[in-house]
Amino acid sequence: MSVEFSKEELKEWIEDSGYEWFDDKQPYLLNIIGIRLFEEIPNEFTDQLYCIYRDYNLDWKTDKYVITTTPGVTMLKKPLKSVQHKGTAILVPGQYKDVYKIDKHLGKYDALCQRNGKVKVFRDNNRDKFADMDWSSIEEGVFGVNIHRSDLSGESKVINRWSAGCQVFRYLRKYYDFMDIVYESADRRSNRQDMLFTYTLLDEALR
Repeated sequence: MSVEFSKEELKEWIEDSGYEWFDDKQPYLLNIIGIRLFEEIPNEFTDQLYCIYRDYNLDWKTDKYVITTTPGVTMLKKPLKSVQHKGTAILVPGQYKDVYKIDKHLGKYDALCQRNGKVKVFRDNNRDKFADMDWSSIEEGVFGVNIHRSDLSGESKVINRWSAGCQVFRYLRKYYDFMDIVYESADRRSNRQDMLFTYTLLDEALR
C-alpha cells in the first residue's frame, strides 16, 4: 500500500470537511482517522487508520495501520440474521464524536466499541461481493460498529467474516500497538471505563 497521508494533509482534510481536529496541547488527545481508499478490492484490507496525537514531549506522533472499512465478502453475500431483511452495514463517512469506549468486542476482548451514540451506515442488500454505498439506503442507530482486530494468527489475508460493518485491523501486533496508545490516552486523560473516543472516517472518493 503506497498511499500515505501526512498529519498536515489529514488535518486540512478534516477541517475542510467541517469536522473537528483535536489538539489541546496536552499529550494523548487522539485523532483516530479511517481512510477509505479510492480503490476498494473485494475482501482485501485496502484501507488505512491513522492515530495522530502529541507524545509526552508534546511532539506530534503519527501511527498508520492497515485496516478495512468495508465488510468482507462472506458478510456481504450472507448478512447477519438480525439484518437479513436490510443488508450488511457499511459505515458512512463522517465524524462520530465521543461515540467510542474501551469495551469487550462481542464480550471477548478489549476494542473500541460503539457504546455512546449513533452512527450512520449504508445498507447493502444485493448479496454480491461488492460493497455498495447507496446514499438512499442510509440508516442511523446503534449497530455495534466497532474498531477491532482480526485473526489471532497474526495476519488476516482476507476479510471474510471479520467485518460486518466494523473497522478491522489486518495485523494483530499493530492492533495491540494501537490499543496500547488508546489505553495510555484513557489512563492519562480520564480512566478506561469513562474515556470517550472520536472516530472520523474519510473517503478518498469524496475528497
